[in-house]
Amino acid sequence: MSTERVADAVKFAYWVPNVSGGLVTSDIEQRTSWDFEYNKKLAQTAERVGFEYALSQVRYTASYGAEFQHESTSFSLALLLATERLKVIAAVHPGLWQPGVLAKFGATADHLSGGRFAVNVVSGWFKGEFTALGEPWLEHDERYRRSAEFLQVLRKLWTEDNVEFAGDFYRIRDFTLKPKPGVFPELFQGGNSSAARDNAGKHSDWYFSNGKDFDGVTEQLLDVRRVARDAGGGREVKFGLNGFIIARDTEKEARETLREIVAKANKPAVEGFRDAVTQAGRSAPDGKGMWADSSFEDLVQYNDGFRSQLIGTPEQIAERIVAYRRRGVDLILGGFLHFQEEIEYFGARVLPLVRELEAAERSAELELAAV
Repeated sequence: MSTERVADAVKFAYWVPNVSGGLVTSDIEQRTSWDFEYNKKLAQTAERVGFEYALSQVRYTASYGAEFQHESTSFSLALLLATERLKVIAAVHPGLWQPGVLAKFGATADHLSGGRFAVNVVSGWFKGEFTALGEPWLEHDERYRRSAEFLQVLRKLWTEDNVEFAGDFYRIRDFTLKPKPGVFPELFQGGNSSAARDNAGKHSDWYFSNGKDFDGVTEQLLDVRRVARDAGGGREVKFGLNGFIIARDTEKEARETLREIVAKANKPAVEGFRDAVTQAGRSAPDGKGMWADSSFEDLVQYNDGFRSQLIGTPEQIAERIVAYRRRGVDLILGGFLHFQEEIEYFGARVLPLVRELEAAERSAELELAAV
């Protein structure tokens, strides 16, 4: 099933492990480090094997197994300066950033990196971070209204002079940013709720989804694209899907790895995370917020990455990725157990199969169109 526009080729991103504890809240061994030298080598490896993007995480306080964190924007800039082609997406929280300050940082990062800086606007789920820093905690839809203004201000400051903006959260008066970015930084935004989809359809370039099966992806895509059409101006929003990738030589080995991850889950940390995010997800008026229906197993990978079922042999994973492409997915955001070695494996064994399958499908589509 297609949802209108289908990308010529799926792009690939990976979660930057700039937060300790890896990408699963489990006591299973994770040969992954949050320090810069590890991440510098990882970014260079990912770039070499065919990844186009990396997403730096944002955490401010120790929580749920993530005891230490490097700040996302500075870490992203360091990775940009250590690579040549990789685009690095820095996750940021409105409410903890003023959009004019971030716009200035982003313009500088754009010039230093040759146009490879991007932003993921995170509306916020962790109340404790805001209250600990003395910032007000808004209700669910108010957080997304603030994010909508944040996105609008960033876009205006990066493209216009003498900017005027009078919102409920941000006021800009006759401000001109110089220099502006040479390449407009792509704006990403995630979430499951109606408020999140509305923001994406109207204001962002990309919509990030937590892990989803085919039906879940299709439902979200159709909704976001409807909002974009209704917004007018020929808007198109690209779709990124989170998935925890377990690629092994045999399906049995991959499934056993998943079983061990869940069996060794750090139960107190997962339960604490579940209490926080389930409350946040269900606080959406429509009950569709992120993690609103996540199970314990889902939350062992804290962005529902197991749900995308990118687990099995290289052939099985490649076929599933291409099936997601047919449904309109533009980008796969991958998490891994052992990042360095598994990104190497993915680049050598999975990514070439994806490109072969995409090429075969494009060829078949052209033949059909010529009949």
